[in-house]
Formats: sequence, C-alpha cells, structure tokens
Amino acid sequence: MQTNFTAEQLADPHVATSEKILRKCVHCGFCTATCPTYVTLGNELDSPRGRIYLIKDMLENGRPADEQVVTHIDRCLSCLSCATTCPSGVDYMHLVDHARMHIENTYRRPFWNRVTRNVLAAVLPYPARFRMALHAAALGRPLAGFLKKVKGLEAFGAMLDLAPRKVPRPSPSARPGTHMAAGARRGRVAILSGCAQPVLKPEINEATIRLLTRLGVEVVAPAGEVCCGSLVHHMGREAQALEAARRNVDVWLREVDNGGLDAIIITASGCGTTIKDYGFMLRHDAAYAEKAARVSALAKDVTEYLATLDLPQQEMKRVNVTYHSACSMQHGQKITMLPKTLLKNAGFTVRDPAEGHLCCGSAGTYNILQPEISQKLKARKVRNLEATKPDVIATGNIGCITQIATGTEVPIVHTIELLDWAYGGEKPALLG
Repeated sequence: MQTNFTAEQLADPHVATSEKILRKCVHCGFCTATCPTYVTLGNELDSPRGRIYLIKDMLENGRPADEQVVTHIDRCLSCLSCATTCPSGVDYMHLVDHARMHIENTYRRPFWNRVTRNVLAAVLPYPARFRMALHAAALGRPLAGFLKKVKGLEAFGAMLDLAPRKVPRPSPSARPGTHMAAGARRGRVAILSGCAQPVLKPEINEATIRLLTRLGVEVVAPAGEVCCGSLVHHMGREAQALEAARRNVDVWLREVDNGGLDAIIITASGCGTTIKDYGFMLRHDAAYAEKAARVSALAKDVTEYLATLDLPQQEMKRVNVTYHSACSMQHGQKITMLPKTLLKNAGFTVRDPAEGHLCCGSAGTYNILQPEISQKLKARKVRNLEATKPDVIATGNIGCITQIATGTEVPIVHTIELLDWAYGGEKPALLG
C-alpha cells in the first residue's frame, strides 16, 4: 500500500511504526474471509482491510478520529484472525493498537460510553473491586432486561447477564507466597495471579499450582503484581497500560534476581498475548526496554511450559473433550497444537469444532461494549461446539470460559483443570 506521510509525521515513532505496517498491505482481501465482524455484518468497513483504509486516512491526514472511524474500530475484536490469514505479514495488532490510542487522545465519546469505559477501567483490573461489583450485580440482576433496552445503558445490562450467580470465595492461590515442589526440585516459575480470573475461577490457578508442584516445579506468586494491562491497553489508555507493565516487569525481575525463574506462567491467554508484547510496548522507554524484552521472553502459556516437562502418556479415558482455541492463544500467541497434544497424551479424546478460527465474542470487554455482535458470535460458536457432542469443553482463557458458559449447558473448564485431574489431581467440580 502506498503511503504519503510527511517527514514531520514520521518523526513520531508510533506513526513511523504504523506507516511500515500499512505499506505491507496489498489489498488482497484474504482477511475478510476470516474476520468475525465481516462474516457477521458483511460491511467492508468492518473488515481488517476496511479498517486499515480508515486508519491510513486518519493518520495520514493527521486529523482527529471521527464517529465513523470510532464505530468501526470499536467493532474490531482484536481477535487477530486476520493476522494469521494475511499472506503479506501485516502486523494488524500493533496498527489497531495505535489507532485506539489516537482515538482515545482525539475523540470525545458520548457520555454513557465514557461512563461505561471508566467503570470498566476502574473496576475490572482490581480483584477486590471486581469482587464487590459482582456481589452488587446480584442485587441489580432483575434490571438487566430493562437496561438492555435503554440507549447508552446496554453495556450495564450485558454486565449483569455475564455476572455469575455465585461469586467464589477468595483462594489462597492468589495470595503472594511460594508453593514448594514435591520431591527434588526440577524448576522454578512465577505464576500470574491475574485480575478477573482469580475472582471468577480461582480453581484454574489452584489446579496449575497443584500439577506443577507435583511435577517438581516450585511456583512463586510474587508480591506486588498487578493487572497485565491488556484491558486498558485495548481501550487505547496507553499510559495506564504501560504503568501496569512497568510494575510487573519490576516484580518479575526481582524474582529472577532472588532465585532465578525458568518461566513466567500465564493461565489466561489474553494476558499472555499482552505480556509477550511488553518488549514492543516499552521499546521506547530507555529505562525499561531491555527489561521488558527479558520478561516477554520468559512469559509462557502454561501449556507451553508443560510441554517441556515430558509428561507420561496416560490411559484412555471415556471423556470426549472439544477444544476451543481462544483467539489470543491461536492467533495472538500462535499456540495451536500443544494444548490438544497434551490433552490427548493425558488420555482424553479431543475434538475440533467447525470454524475454530472464529472468535466466541468475548474479546476482553467486547461482550460488554458490543453486546449485540457478541451475542451473534457466541450463538455461532456454541452451535459449532455442541455439534461435536462433547462431554466437556476445554479452553485456555477465562474470557472465553465466561462467555461460552452463558450459552450452553455443556461444562466448560480450563485445559489445566483436565490435565491436573489426569495426572493425579482433583476432578473438576463441573464434571460432577
């Protein structure tokens, strides 16, 4: 794609990066076939190619974002299916991240949209606040239907629909501390506690810690860890996202200095995609660029780390597992076969759903901010999952678990819960 940026514009490192990305696009349109919003809405401007045109026009002309640009960028899930499909290697993730920063800095959103985003940014990254909000949601749940019919308040209705009926008790696994390896130590890792996951499904990290310590791995839950920053990062609130990244970099490198780390284990693939990108996000920060790159290199999805431990093959179980590959896993981190191989070696029969590349509609806060499109994608995903006749659905992301669970009676658990069970741990409670 030909670009026409001035030398003055290219002096901005963000613009310079976006210009290089734009030049790689050859307008081929392969991305349209795998883009969930284009497949759902059929609008060229709701395809990656259409959004690239909008972003190019906005950035080249150095103008503030307008309502049209914001509408179509907001509808992007950042699922990155387009990046997997693209034959030219267009780095769509960093381009749309820049567009969102530009929108945040130049566009004044309608009042209720600003309120919604401020509430999400002030609550979700903080486990204590999030837990309080979920308890409050129990009182407000009868209002969900009404709120979904009021223009501007639809997001609050969607929040109430997604809130669990019962909020789990806080788990000791989320507290700072060290979980010692059983027997001879063969490794030492830090584990990301996260923000939403320990509130919604503390059993995920509990299963991770049980399995790893049984396998001889010492697991550290470091003090001072905060939200990975992905939520505000995808809202375009870059200063807030980078501050979270810096704090986590300091925390994890402190553990490297204190006893060494083989990896930083992440059990929420949405967080993993962001943490693996810390090196890029902080590349212009002289004090943190090198340190952030070290952290990104240490970051591993739990299935990536388990694949290095040579787990023994287990006897076959009469359990049919349909694996839902989260977008942040397959498109963001390019992890596709590892989780399924681990499940098969653990004795499960693993099935793949049709259209596995399409997003379930969760996408961080997308199911709150774009509930109508999200519901359509969820219905499509659930149909494909249920068509495989699973006993259980497995995935590696808390957002997908929360989203899909509201659309099916089939139990859905984290991959690590099944692996923990297969290698001597507790049977997931949802399986009875």
